[in-house]
Amino acid sequence: MSTQKLAAPELESVDFEPMDRGSFVLKGAIAAAAVYGVSAVGPLVRGAFAQGSSGDIDILNYALTLEFLESAFYEMALKETKLSSEVKGIAETIAKDEAEHVTALEGTIKDLGGKAVKAPGVDFGEAFADEKTFLTTAITFEDLGVSAYNGAAPMIKSVDVLAAAGSIVQVEARHAAVVRFSNGESPSPMAFDEALDMDAVLKAAKPFITS
Repeated sequence: MSTQKLAAPELESVDFEPMDRGSFVLKGAIAAAAVYGVSAVGPLVRGAFAQGSSGDIDILNYALTLEFLESAFYEMALKETKLSSEVKGIAETIAKDEAEHVTALEGTIKDLGGKAVKAPGVDFGEAFADEKTFLTTAITFEDLGVSAYNGAAPMIKSVDVLAAAGSIVQVEARHAAVVRFSNGESPSPMAFDEALDMDAVLKAAKPFITS
């Protein structure tokens, strides 16, 4: 992550761990979303996820919680933040992607016979005060999402599920890149993405979740 001061100070104390082999595989998974976009491959992602075991349901619900958080963040930003036309367009695109991630994960959990978690209540504090604060916070959330998927990779049992998760994390990484560029930062500040375990991610996300 960038070393600049974050708009969300709760995330500054999170310790990142180097990627292990599973995380590297997830980062490098070649999926159709990299070429055709999320909406075009949503059914394929859902189908691949559906090959997973019941043990993968907890991981999918974990991912769903983060996608709920990101989806709500962009939806609220579009309503509450005064954004330039360029940044607004980016936020609209990302909001659509996050909503499709939510739909795909909810459907997959149901297909596997599980029960999807409900969308949590959220409070993003001063994240929508202005465009700069919005972009800085957006970088934080996108980095957190990428690190979460990378960290969850070693726990995924199904190779098909791993590849499908790779199609989502690639989109999340592109989100982070375009938001960084819009904020005047390098779109790719590191040669390798970092990984966070589930406890660290949930701890970082907890201050923004009210219920």
